[in-house]
Amino acid sequence: MSFASATEPFRAANRLAGRALYTLRFFGEGPSGSVASSSGAAMPVEALPGGRNDLHTVFVCAGGTVSDWSRPAIHACLRRLARQGTRIGGISGGPYILAEAGLLDGRDFTVHWEHDAALREAFPHLHPRLARFVVAQDRVTCGGGIAPIDMAYALIAERMGPGFARRVSDWFLHTAVGAPEDPQRAPLTERYGIHHPALVAALDAMEKALEIPLGRRTLAVLAGVSERQLDRLFQDKLGRTLLDQYRAIRLDHARRLLHQSPLSIGAVAALSGFPDATHFARCYRRRFGHTPSSERPLSFSAPPPVLGDDRPRAPSTSR
Repeated sequence: MSFASATEPFRAANRLAGRALYTLRFFGEGPSGSVASSSGAAMPVEALPGGRNDLHTVFVCAGGTVSDWSRPAIHACLRRLARQGTRIGGISGGPYILAEAGLLDGRDFTVHWEHDAALREAFPHLHPRLARFVVAQDRVTCGGGIAPIDMAYALIAERMGPGFARRVSDWFLHTAVGAPEDPQRAPLTERYGIHHPALVAALDAMEKALEIPLGRRTLAVLAGVSERQLDRLFQDKLGRTLLDQYRAIRLDHARRLLHQSPLSIGAVAALSGFPDATHFARCYRRRFGHTPSSERPLSFSAPPPVLGDDRPRAPSTSR
């Protein structure tokens, strides 16, 4: 979805203009001549660009897990392109690869919310913000999913004006174009199906305090109600206790870390507010039906992937 959302608007722009405003080229590693998407569909690719070239913007589109993205050849290629003045972009997990290549230091950027925690742990000096997309001079990053359509609209408007970009958006029946700063995820009211302001405030505080969980009294103060009233709200509106809900939020966070980072089980437990790894494992099994170690991708314990594997791929636009 991220790949199609990032490329199709430029194709549509060419069709609506009746001329080639943009030339799309697709690059990948290895001798096979194709790269497999997450769904298994194959995309024909060229070899990674070398030497001088006329590429205007290069995007790295990546899905999967962090362990899939150890690609020194792509890192070197991106650094070379950046030195030549090519604008560099990352889509979905792509910003993580840009971070590994050292291309996001001191930059404003975003990444898909699923990869946010892993990126922050791997690169504590970087501070992504969970915007839909960020255009910051010679770096363009996007959260992925359907957000690249919004990003492409902004890039097309940058060159052709907002009127033409709106025609592209209308072509795809995309009537509500998202702003860069729009959130990546639905608001708490929609995700939990609740509208009580005190409950929303408490849930927001919980999601922001995972490593060092807040106490009931602190949550009640932040929500502006008594502890007893807050307990009743959780039970009445969500069907579980405050502590059970907080534990579920922290365990969901732990699950993302297990999938998206090579951190040890103990480190994941601590970052999710469980200082005791044994207690963490017991709570994890109770919620998900298996142990934290069985959740880990095999690639975290396997040898590094061979160059030419299926991710990432680097679609580019040049003009």
